[in-house]
Amino acid sequence: MKNGIKMIDIAKEIGVSVVTVSNALAGRDGVSDKLRQRICDTAERMGYRPSNTKAEKKTASQMKPSKSVGILTSERFVGDRGTFYWELTATISNKLSENNIYTVYECVPAASESERIMPKMITEKKIDGIIVIGQIRRRYIELLSKVELPLIFVDFYDNRFNVDSVNSDSYYGGYLLTDYLVEMGHRKIGFFGNVTATSSIHDRFLGYIKCIMENNLEYRPEWTLDDRDEYGTLYTKINFPEEMPTAFVCNCDETAFRVISALKSKGIRVPEDISVVGYDNYTVSNICIPTITTVEVNINKMAAAAVEIIAKKLDDPSYTEGRRIISGRLIEKNSVLDIRGSYAEIDTI
Repeated sequence: MKNGIKMIDIAKEIGVSVVTVSNALAGRDGVSDKLRQRICDTAERMGYRPSNTKAEKKTASQMKPSKSVGILTSERFVGDRGTFYWELTATISNKLSENNIYTVYECVPAASESERIMPKMITEKKIDGIIVIGQIRRRYIELLSKVELPLIFVDFYDNRFNVDSVNSDSYYGGYLLTDYLVEMGHRKIGFFGNVTATSSIHDRFLGYIKCIMENNLEYRPEWTLDDRDEYGTLYTKINFPEEMPTAFVCNCDETAFRVISALKSKGIRVPEDISVVGYDNYTVSNICIPTITTVEVNINKMAAAAVEIIAKKLDDPSYTEGRRIISGRLIEKNSVLDIRGSYAEIDTI
């Protein structure tokens, strides 16, 4: 005989949504261990017994999302064609939907970011939490951090703010790319990317520097080249140094694509004359001729981690994750020439 206790009764008792109770009792992701245990203990205390009736299953399947998460991206990361951030945004949005969480998307115009104008999704109280994808100005972060909503960063971090983040392992990725070029015989290696533009570019540069130092190679400042202006807009024209390295590590595939095009316009062949590597393993790395050797960022894992963390923070605002790092892997394609034997072997540490 039924005791009449339903999931909605448990939800009211604890002060959470029915969706959260359902996820907790079913063992699904999106609920913190602490909250899950509390829900299970309450269900047992109240004498809840799961029902397998079609009516209750239908009701559960038709439950509307009870939370909304806003996704913010700076205008400078939104290109005319599909970008890495577009795919990351779409993947996160899909995974939020799978967890019965609505997505509200807003692009932050350059003027709004500069003048610190609050997003409408916040001023109009449309959301319960915020995910910021891609670097945003520190003064704007300061604005967002004062809003009493769960907040996480994806693909960047800022040590001045105690905000949880999900990042690819950019430091190791930059090292991995440079080390691969060294393995292929390259000794004169440059770096393309504004080093201080984003935390991810900075970390990739530091990984590049580690490998240069580790292999006793000469660091040439003139071989560290900007790929974008102070506002983050990629240059349409790329300037090269008078004396060229044999290879370039680029901070992303989009920059690698542009570098290869610029080299070709100067009559320089890739990889026969200069090798080029990128980062992300996004679409552009496959449509480029030659295809670009790169480090693959696991978008699915990054998105899953972001959704897991924000869901836990929605259920328990006191929950903190810290910085979660998602490892990548080297993807060998056709943009690197093996020149081993062209130089004498070097000593490494």
